[in-house]
Amino acid sequence: MTVAEFTPIVLGAALIAGFLGSLTGLGGGVVVTPVLTLFLGVDLRYAMGASLVSVIATSSGAAAAYVRDGFSNIRIGMFLEIATTLGAIAGAYLATRISAGILSIIFGLILLQAAWQTSREHKASSRLVPPDPLGQKLKLNSSVATESGIEPYQVHRVKLGFGLMFGAGTISGLLGIGSGSLKVIAMDQAMQIPFKVSTATSNFMIGVTAAASASIYLSRGFVQPGIAMPVMLGVLAGSLIGARYLRRLSVPLLRRVFAVVVGAMAIEMIINGVRPYL
Repeated sequence: MTVAEFTPIVLGAALIAGFLGSLTGLGGGVVVTPVLTLFLGVDLRYAMGASLVSVIATSSGAAAAYVRDGFSNIRIGMFLEIATTLGAIAGAYLATRISAGILSIIFGLILLQAAWQTSREHKASSRLVPPDPLGQKLKLNSSVATESGIEPYQVHRVKLGFGLMFGAGTISGLLGIGSGSLKVIAMDQAMQIPFKVSTATSNFMIGVTAAASASIYLSRGFVQPGIAMPVMLGVLAGSLIGARYLRRLSVPLLRRVFAVVVGAMAIEMIINGVRPYL
């Protein structure tokens, strides 16, 4: 395949990945990396390097719109980024010492988790949990615009959320993805932050997480400009479009389709990872 053929294909795939990643808070790397490795034959680590660059673009594109619209909680994002950044550095260090087959299997398992998480119906928790004094002390509580007006919310289980974010950062650095699904789980389920706030804050955070691990991939020579550039441009454009439609788009059908596609790619990644050991 020539460069003239390769570039527009990657650009189109990245555009779709950025759009879906922006709407779901998962980050475009969940789609970009499997497409590059399974359909275009790109080495997994080079695909991860390009994916991390795209994740930075996703965060830069979508996060600006979400901050403007008041969905992102910047104080929560900056606090939890401490954990995700430390985890991302540890994960990127481990990635250079694990075989491509093992990485492919781990990536497939994470994709299955992402597919399951995306297909779920997200509802506000009905459990009454006392506000976290640490959240109050750090002034993490805020409010969000809803159909019924401005509604305040309180942050719970701050320490648990911080620990989960370290794990999410490690996965991000290890696999070259934004690990947005894990961030959304931590904020939505553990910290009981409204889902749209969790999604928007996840997009705000993943760029910083990716930048920390991307520096290690870059130093190891796994960031190839010919791959990373069309991926970055496509994901950036897609994330801007997705951020524009988040407020008014009904996403249940989109989530189901996305979950099926990601689940199929997950199985293929696991099969490719296991094949060399058979």
